[in-house]
Amino acid sequence: SLLLALSLLSPGGSAGASCPPHCICASNLLSCSQANLSLVPSPLPRFASVLDLSHNNVSRLRGDWTPARLPQLHTLLLSHNGLAFVSTEAFAPVPRLRHLDLSNNRLRSLEENLFSDLGELEVLLLYNNEIASVDRTAFENLGRLRKLYLGRNRIARFPLELLREGSRLPQLALLDLSANRLRGVPAGELQALPAWLRDRLYLHDNPLGCDCALFRLLARGRRRRLSAVLDFQEELRCVLPGTPPTSVGILELAGRQPLNCSEAREAVLEAHLGDSVTLGCDSRWQGGSRHWVTPAGDRVPGDGGANGTAALLANGSLELRALRAEDAGTYACWVGGPLLNETLYVELLVHNFTLHGPHDTLNTAYTTLVGCILSVVLVLIYLYLTPCRCCCCRAAEKAPAPRDDSINSSVLSTTPNHDGGRGEPRPAPGGGSGQNGRFKAGGTPPPAAPQGPKLQRKVSDPDSVSSVFSDTPIVV
Repeated sequence: SLLLALSLLSPGGSAGASCPPHCICASNLLSCSQANLSLVPSPLPRFASVLDLSHNNVSRLRGDWTPARLPQLHTLLLSHNGLAFVSTEAFAPVPRLRHLDLSNNRLRSLEENLFSDLGELEVLLLYNNEIASVDRTAFENLGRLRKLYLGRNRIARFPLELLREGSRLPQLALLDLSANRLRGVPAGELQALPAWLRDRLYLHDNPLGCDCALFRLLARGRRRRLSAVLDFQEELRCVLPGTPPTSVGILELAGRQPLNCSEAREAVLEAHLGDSVTLGCDSRWQGGSRHWVTPAGDRVPGDGGANGTAALLANGSLELRALRAEDAGTYACWVGGPLLNETLYVELLVHNFTLHGPHDTLNTAYTTLVGCILSVVLVLIYLYLTPCRCCCCRAAEKAPAPRDDSINSSVLSTTPNHDGGRGEPRPAPGGGSGQNGRFKAGGTPPPAAPQGPKLQRKVSDPDSVSSVFSDTPIVV
């Protein structure tokens, strides 16, 4: 038993033989990159989950490239190999593959049913090859494919009808067709694509013909700040007919002759933080399926999501509850049916304050107005009902009261001093003047009061002018 255990742990034992030559193995990861291989090493361990064969010389991938099935392999990297031929049976031994990299090779076409054995494939990289033709059945049975990279090839026409809802690629969310030879893309087919795919359709660096429908599509993407448009504005160009043909930016076609294109407007809905709104999907097609896509490009699930803030109604509308600032943006409703595919857009503006609706705003304005009016009334009461003997003095030209009346004025009175001419406070000069405009006993006596029948009353009389709001006691 001891000898058997030592033999299993030795480099020449079965544990060491599980890693093929010229490869580096780490657990279930096999790296055979840059090993100058012309054939796939054999045998490969059945427990392998990642196999890196990039940067080698494997020019042909036949159906028997691995004699045994690899049921756990989910990532296969074959880039930079000069690969020119791939058998339609090459992927039968790896049915659980989710990531396949065939980029930077010499593939010229995608034959029929080439990837039909990869029912769980999610990412397929085919960029920087020599692909000129794509068979309509090449992507048969790829129901889980999410990302397809076909940039930098020689594709003159891509069968976009394969991408419609219910076709061969129902889950596709990203399609890269950049740097190919596309001279035109049918705007009707692009409009019919699901919004979650059209928002991630890369078309830059193609000799496209100028078209207003294409301009409106990209202008909407720019308004929604989609990376497929914003990141490649300079490369999104088209060719205007003429002698010689003129290459212009597609987003520069607004108002430009001879097309004179204009942007299409979208429905706009305004709401406030915390509100609940309903986005209508008012399509010409009453039947068919409806799917909503958020401003972030995420598809709204049928249950509305885990947080319960979104709900799909029976009529196809989308209800949003407890709005947040990040809920603002352009929502897309994709309508698919046997006779018509259509995408509608609704732009939602969420105002960044917590008032709910215009009625609260009106109530706040009304309250503010009433507060202002009350403030004015209080100021007027203070100005006109506060005791001010000088006003009465100015009206009757009454001289200062005799000095012996000064004892009738309380030293606790809060009535301010007033100037007989201007009504402004006058500082007391030296020690001659006292509180409330009276002269102290030791000061200079005031001039004699003029004689008259109406000027004989004293300020201590019961009917003298005194504010009802003053807390000054009246001394009799």
